[in-house]
Amino acid sequence: MWLKHTSAAERRTLVATFAGYGVDGFDYMIYTFLIPTLLAAWGMTKAEAGYIATGALLTSAVGGWAAGVLADRYGRVRVLQWTVLWFASFTFLSGFTSSFGQLFFTRAMQGFGMGGEWAVGSVLIAETISARHRGKAAGLVQSSWAVGWAASALAFWGLYSVLPPETAWKLLFWIGIIPALLILYIRRNLDEPAVYRAEQARRRSTGDRANFLRIFHPSLLRTTVLASLLATGMQGAYYSVTTWLPTFLKTERHLSVLGTSTYLLVLIGGSFAGYLTSAWLSDAIGRRRCFMLFAAMGAVLVLSYTQIPITDGLMLVLGFPLGFFLSGIFSGMGAFLSELFPSDVRGSGQGFTYNVGRAIGAICPALIGQLSSSMPLGQILGWMAAGCYALVILAALVLPETRGRELSAGSEAPKDGSADAPRANRLAA
Repeated sequence: MWLKHTSAAERRTLVATFAGYGVDGFDYMIYTFLIPTLLAAWGMTKAEAGYIATGALLTSAVGGWAAGVLADRYGRVRVLQWTVLWFASFTFLSGFTSSFGQLFFTRAMQGFGMGGEWAVGSVLIAETISARHRGKAAGLVQSSWAVGWAASALAFWGLYSVLPPETAWKLLFWIGIIPALLILYIRRNLDEPAVYRAEQARRRSTGDRANFLRIFHPSLLRTTVLASLLATGMQGAYYSVTTWLPTFLKTERHLSVLGTSTYLLVLIGGSFAGYLTSAWLSDAIGRRRCFMLFAAMGAVLVLSYTQIPITDGLMLVLGFPLGFFLSGIFSGMGAFLSELFPSDVRGSGQGFTYNVGRAIGAICPALIGQLSSSMPLGQILGWMAAGCYALVILAALVLPETRGRELSAGSEAPKDGSADAPRANRLAA
């Protein structure tokens, strides 16, 4: 119902960023469905398939920071268009590849745009939506990843049911060019946020120039480090569980439900519900409390999966809370990171911290694989994920609460207008 209290400009921004991030989810997840076909068609190894996925994640980390820096300099709306065109183009080109090396290149290039779209879109939402609804809006946009994931699954099942695999996989990549049409909507309907325009006017009047390295200045370094640790914990746990839990449950628990379409839809449904619930909670109880709640529940859930006996029936039921907590914890990040950094480096700060977390978090699955040669997979997976969630809780405890902060132009941290303001301001100082 909160959408009734938003302006037409705010709703147009929501539509554009929701669609952009949803397409990100579609383009990224479609590759996971095509791996078996590519393994058979090209004789590609599983390790090479993993390299392609990792390459896209690493370039998305670089692209996220780069796009944030560009957004501070050239504008949120303009750079959002660049990122959409970039990842749509390279997704389309992936359909023309015929070898591991070619696909590795196109997917790595696509990653730059994928990381950039989230970084710029989340800043655009944070600066456009009013403070009282910012968390809900950012979480709504985040939920579009689950929508894109579901769309990729439906497209895969639909095309593979009517076309031979050697044709269907190419077509699934080729339709990735369609989101480029979103640029027309963005150009016609979106304007730069008032906060960004005010910041540009301030720079012109004072002669200041944006310096993306200012996030490492002593006045902001503590925030940069802690926010990076928060993002690292979230993404380290997510990548660890999504990479290794299916393998653990199949090989050591001998479950068969994991590969079914029913289980996948339950997991996606849980993710979507988690995004929306966490989005509402981040505005209701605060960003930090919401992060800590979802991290604690995520740790309990993963440790339960790896320590107690699970049947196929129970696994199907548990797919919903697994998606709920693993994905829902991310809802408040877009709003929180935007509220932590001042306007002149908001894009740079958000892009750097979230994507450093992505790059470091991507190491966790490899570390689990290495340690599993000398330790039980379930044991190392459970404790790795729990350790990452503990990092989230510790970082959230020492970061300031930002719920209710009004964003304004300038190089100083935004003023906090919430009930948590006295505590938040003491911590920020």
